[in-house]
Amino acid sequence: MRLHPCRTVAIVMGCVMFASACGGSEPELSSGAEGTQPPEEDGNFTQRVYERNFVFASLEGDSVFLVPWMMRTVEYPDTVMREARGWLARGGVWEPFFAEQWWTPPSRSAGRILPHQGLRLLVRDGDAVDGILFEEGPRSLELALGEVEASWTGARGGSFIVVSGAAYLAEQRMDGMILDMARASAGSTHPGGDWAFLLSGDSARFVLAADGEYGGDADPIYRGWANVDDRTLQWPEVRVDWWRAEAFPPARRDVPVAWRVWSSDGLVEGELEALSAEIQAGDGPGPLLPVRALYEVLGELSTVDGTYPVRGILVHETR
Repeated sequence: MRLHPCRTVAIVMGCVMFASACGGSEPELSSGAEGTQPPEEDGNFTQRVYERNFVFASLEGDSVFLVPWMMRTVEYPDTVMREARGWLARGGVWEPFFAEQWWTPPSRSAGRILPHQGLRLLVRDGDAVDGILFEEGPRSLELALGEVEASWTGARGGSFIVVSGAAYLAEQRMDGMILDMARASAGSTHPGGDWAFLLSGDSARFVLAADGEYGGDADPIYRGWANVDDRTLQWPEVRVDWWRAEAFPPARRDVPVAWRVWSSDGLVEGELEALSAEIQAGDGPGPLLPVRALYEVLGELSTVDGTYPVRGILVHETR
């Protein structure tokens, strides 16, 4: 398999990309009035972490237009921390346009995502999300979720649903696909690991999701799924190995920039490389700091049905 020569990854920490619609500089993560620091841990309390992500992807000629929304909820004994972030990536340039963290009272439905500030949710019966709308002054960006194309369940019960969708950027509409994924962890169970959402033309969509983060006692095992020409394919054990890594000094860690995908049964294999990235270092006692990286990736995946050129997003996180 041959890929384009490896490119230097653009690490974008804030760019003005669509000033007339959602422009502006990178937002600082702001905190709501309910609190500013997580409370002390309670040894008798089982902490739960809920993750809900939505990614719109649309192929535009030889590039991909991406709108990832990543939302996280953490339960503490007397409060709930909520976080929501939104990015837009186009032409290799990433713009973080929403970053909010706030606290709410304890709830029996803490994992339910909530609107906040410029983030609005369109929800129908059963808490199914039909749309996500960002509005701040003259700036607006809307994702509209359509019909379900495929759905799968992860190794730890998480859900991965691919739906048709559209993005509305000012007066412009773009059709594409949306991945709606939900995962949860509790107690000593580590949060889920890296994941990817990849498109090949109009007829093939691929999802890869790890059962844990890198850096543990064992390398993570991925599950892989595909929706190809209205058929569903699944691979229960897939390896996604770092083929090449580069130093990320702000976190004093290496981060991946190219990956090899393979399964021991030979049913799927391929390679991915990063074309651009938005990488952030988190806070921590050190010396190694947490990292969250969103990559625009390009590559090929081969299955028993053929070889597919793919583009999309890969999310890497180390806490």
